[in-house]
Amino acid sequence: MIETLGIEHLFELKGAQAVAGFFTPLAVFVAVFLAQIILPARRVPGYVIDKQTGEPRNYRLNGLLVFLIALAVWASEITGMPRDWFYRSAVYSVAGGTVFTLIFALIAVFSQPRGEESNPIAAWWTGRVQEISFFGSRFDVKMYFYVVGGTMLSLNALSGAAYHHERFGYDANPGVYLYAAFYTFYVLDYFIFERVQLYTYDLIHEKLGFMLFWGGLIVYGWMFILPMWGMAAHPDPGFSPVLTSVWLGGTVILFLLGWSISRGANMQKYTFKRWPDRKFLGIIEPKYIEAGDRKILYSGFWGVARHFNYMGEGFLSLSIALVFGHFGNPWAWTYFVFIVTMFTFRQRNDDAQCAEKYGAEKWAEYQARVKYRIFPGVY
Repeated sequence: MIETLGIEHLFELKGAQAVAGFFTPLAVFVAVFLAQIILPARRVPGYVIDKQTGEPRNYRLNGLLVFLIALAVWASEITGMPRDWFYRSAVYSVAGGTVFTLIFALIAVFSQPRGEESNPIAAWWTGRVQEISFFGSRFDVKMYFYVVGGTMLSLNALSGAAYHHERFGYDANPGVYLYAAFYTFYVLDYFIFERVQLYTYDLIHEKLGFMLFWGGLIVYGWMFILPMWGMAAHPDPGFSPVLTSVWLGGTVILFLLGWSISRGANMQKYTFKRWPDRKFLGIIEPKYIEAGDRKILYSGFWGVARHFNYMGEGFLSLSIALVFGHFGNPWAWTYFVFIVTMFTFRQRNDDAQCAEKYGAEKWAEYQARVKYRIFPGVY
């Protein structure tokens, strides 16, 4: 079965190495926790309102510093861990990380008041509270998820590229290196604009249950590189020099297009929430529908489609499917399928929550102005 899937190379660890792989996520969790607590950070207010004070919650951000130090530690092998370790131990780490996040979620959920959800299984899955912080808000659980997940997303991709290089040498697939570069750029960009994350769906709406613990730490950090599980074991696809240039150049253009849409839409929404009357990039006039004390933006990116940022993520995921050059291999398409499915369902949930948040009449007015959900002219 494993040989049929083409991932037998990920099951080669035995004995002490397999145990080490199982506990690797726990070591990462502890290391990042200590780094976030110890390293200097800037404090900024977010969008979420603290129910106790009535003021915006205060967050301590140092993700970029943590990420850069983690990259340096990984690249220098100062800990004695080889650069391909995260990739070779991926399956064992996902197993161990799932167990650890299960334990963390149980503690996080059942240490909180019962709340509205009486079903313990549902409460364990979705959570009981939206925010948990420690040490006088010095440590915030949700932002910790993003730092661990983002850092490990890049390191796992780079580790897969290191494994691929060791295995194939001169016959290596340049698309694998480009894939690692995509994710490293994506994560670096996120940490540079870390404050924007304070205005996103997960931070504002999600509760802290197993779904978010596992999704933020293991799915985001380890399993987003699922295409690499299968594709790092394949050499260069063997295109001619001209086709190679078209293939790699086209993938870069598609990736940058997706990034521009996603980053642009998120930055416009962030700018609007902080400075409602400011023109985005100095040129896009903010147009909005008043819904009581709330405003629904419908200009710029948010006038093209109601969730245009999701289309950007879709283009990103498509570039990742194409970057390996083995277009018929199902492993290359796993992330694309996941992203398209997730955001299609999330968009529906978003619309339901927005109708409740802004009022059905005002949301219907917005839907009349912005007809398409994600992909203009299609959906």
